Amino acid sequence: MQDWLTMTAADLGRGIEAGEIGPVALTRCYLEAIEADPLKDRIYTQVTHDRAIAEAEASQKRADLGLRRSLLDGVPVSWKDLFDSAGTATESGSDLLKGRVPDQDAAVLRNATLMGTVCLGKTHMSELAFSGLGFNPVKQTPPCVNDQAAAPGGSSSGAAASVAFGLAAAGIGSDTGGSVRIPSAWNDLVGLKTTSGRITLEGVVPLCLKFDTIGPLARSVEDAGLLLGVLEGTAGPDLRHPASLKGRRFADLQNIVHDDLDPKIAAAYRETLEKLKEAGAQIVPLEVPELEEAMGLSPILYTTEAYGLWKDVIEVSPQLMYPEILERFRTGAQFSGPDYVAAWAKLERCRMAWDQAVAGFDAVLSPVSPNLPPNLERLQSDHDYYVQSNLLALRNTRVGNLMGVCALSLPTGTPSCGLQVLGQPDCEESLLRTGSAIEAALA
Repeated sequence: MQDWLTMTAADLGRGIEAGEIGPVALTRCYLEAIEADPLKDRIYTQVTHDRAIAEAEASQKRADLGLRRSLLDGVPVSWKDLFDSAGTATESGSDLLKGRVPDQDAAVLRNATLMGTVCLGKTHMSELAFSGLGFNPVKQTPPCVNDQAAAPGGSSSGAAASVAFGLAAAGIGSDTGGSVRIPSAWNDLVGLKTTSGRITLEGVVPLCLKFDTIGPLARSVEDAGLLLGVLEGTAGPDLRHPASLKGRRFADLQNIVHDDLDPKIAAAYRETLEKLKEAGAQIVPLEVPELEEAMGLSPILYTTEAYGLWKDVIEVSPQLMYPEILERFRTGAQFSGPDYVAAWAKLERCRMAWDQAVAGFDAVLSPVSPNLPPNLERLQSDHDYYVQSNLLALRNTRVGNLMGVCALSLPTGTPSCGLQVLGQPDCEESLLRTGSAIEAALA
């Protein structure tokens, strides 16, 4: 049964399908592992024990009758603490929302429940999802699987830790500027950032509605595809037989994403590209000059919307917030309405230039993050280190959000050094098939 804690969600589902794994036994295995783990309170805000058992029992009955609703029917999953869950506190990592208990599930949690997944509970996150580090002194900071003295990546920090430490078969998070991909990279997982607008945000505590997206953190690309399916109430793409990389054409993005790259990450990225070439892929260097302008728009686009959404709540009790997060929100007050509208007009022009530049490629590649997980103690005591670490962590992933595309984070085999694979808008299935082929080549 201990093997169950490290198996992919897909393999667990196949075990249930074959009658070799019982959903109730599997769920109890995970619940017992959570209860016994000394790190559990740093990973889970709440464990929904009774709900999990009830859902597992229903899954077992369906399995016995041959009426399973999806391959992941009966598989236990964790949920980031910004997805509403009926009767369970949903506080988005902030004391501003302390005691907030929704009366119904978020739409994606309803979909996943209808498809048979088992809800294990809610996981810790960066405060109001406004940090790529996962450091949250207001609530809890989850551990990084490769260095418990370092930040886990955020804002879906607990989602990543729940999977990396064997306390969930998969985790559901959100990605506004890199919040699925950074913790996935730093904890050696697969993370999928979906296209903005593809998955409903109903019942999800917002940060920036124009950039907020929902996505899974998982142990394989196949898992990510299946989880995309259950979030939408569908079967998801069939990724059991990865395609060849022969003839695939990838862009190696040059500008911005290689600046200030940690030497370990740079080496892992070079080795990864060599493996892809050996597998038959063509790698072509690519610069997109308009990306410079787009990245410069980030402070206006992100902080203005975030502060616009949260100003009234924040300014009633600003003392409840971690000062670094509070300061970042308040930056949004510096920009006017015309500034914000003009920035969006400029971003749309940059997106058109990007679309034209990347049209001839199967995907665009870059390191997920330029920096390795930063030290927690120093983040707490050194303001400049915190700000620089956070901005650097988010820089490469933000390319995907600004350009409005879907994206994957894949492990490279070097701890905490992820490969970012950028696809086309609303082409998740194609991206996942490409990612599955890359995953096979790197295995």
